[in-house]
Amino acid sequence: MEHRIIGAKPAPAAPPAVRRLVVDADAAGQRLDNFLLRLLKGVPKTHVYRVIRSGEVRINGGRAAADTRLADGDEVRVPPVRVAQREHVAPAPARSFPLLFEDDHLLAVDKPAGVAVHGGSGVSSGVIEQLRQARPDARFLELVHRLDRETSGVLLVACRRSALVHLQDQFRARGADKVVGKTYTALVVGQWPERLKVIDTPLHKFLTPEGERRVRCATADDPEGTYALTLVRVAQRLAGYTLLDVTIKTGRTHQIRVHLAGAGHPIAGDDKYGEFALNKQLARATAGQVRLERMFLHARRLRFVHPATGQTLELESPLPQDCAAFLQSLQNPDPAASHLQSAPGAQALRS
Repeated sequence: MEHRIIGAKPAPAAPPAVRRLVVDADAAGQRLDNFLLRLLKGVPKTHVYRVIRSGEVRINGGRAAADTRLADGDEVRVPPVRVAQREHVAPAPARSFPLLFEDDHLLAVDKPAGVAVHGGSGVSSGVIEQLRQARPDARFLELVHRLDRETSGVLLVACRRSALVHLQDQFRARGADKVVGKTYTALVVGQWPERLKVIDTPLHKFLTPEGERRVRCATADDPEGTYALTLVRVAQRLAGYTLLDVTIKTGRTHQIRVHLAGAGHPIAGDDKYGEFALNKQLARATAGQVRLERMFLHARRLRFVHPATGQTLELESPLPQDCAAFLQSLQNPDPAASHLQSAPGAQALRS
């Protein structure tokens, strides 16, 4: 028989204790701060950096900086840190995505538009959480890079810590590496100037009054501007639009979208940096015409060196059916839908 004591309080949770963790092969090569941020989910990032700077975090008994790379067999002392209790969150749905490549070190998925790469900012789950649910036996799955939610195309996922570090180092150094590269297909409004092939305008991240993350082009003397380099090649000219091949040599937030819009030719369907009135027309095209209900930006090719074999891989994703159909409608326009090629926004933004 159960007996209850009225007014009794539950026993307090045990205080957090010092932990000593041994780094294994999967964690080797990771930065100390990233290792702790993943381990201490729920602890504010500022507090994690504070305990590192104070020397409370130790590697093999000695102080270490946030950017220290961990080695296999290192002992990491983690001080007592109380992790906030998080509300119960329903598990991500298991979902498989079309694969472009897979082996023991990495896999490449063909990400559809409209799916975030990870949860957060109002999104409960993304590609990586859904992949983990679909592959419960996978010991390690981490995003190598990111794509915007409305961008489709090649997305790399590392299956080993060593592969993650190797690939991320490649992408960080790609400005000086002719092998590594990310190429996108973008449809922009207006006629892109043939002479404009290199954009190196700095970018400045900021928050809107509503708390949304945005980016703008900055001046060379802006102390908060970050170097960004985008290479542009005209692939096809169409009535009112230009199809571009865009290669990025730096990986800044919204880099392609802001650089192209800053040049006066926003991406068709871009709801943040595009032309609102034109996007609205494209999304509700009538007279049997093909609608464009997404941003026309597709990560079509990714070239890199395999982290284990040293072989150069070039992975390609075909243009999604909705983009291909819209492009076809521009190449063979229906006279009844000529308003889509002469929309006020398109006229105003043409060069």
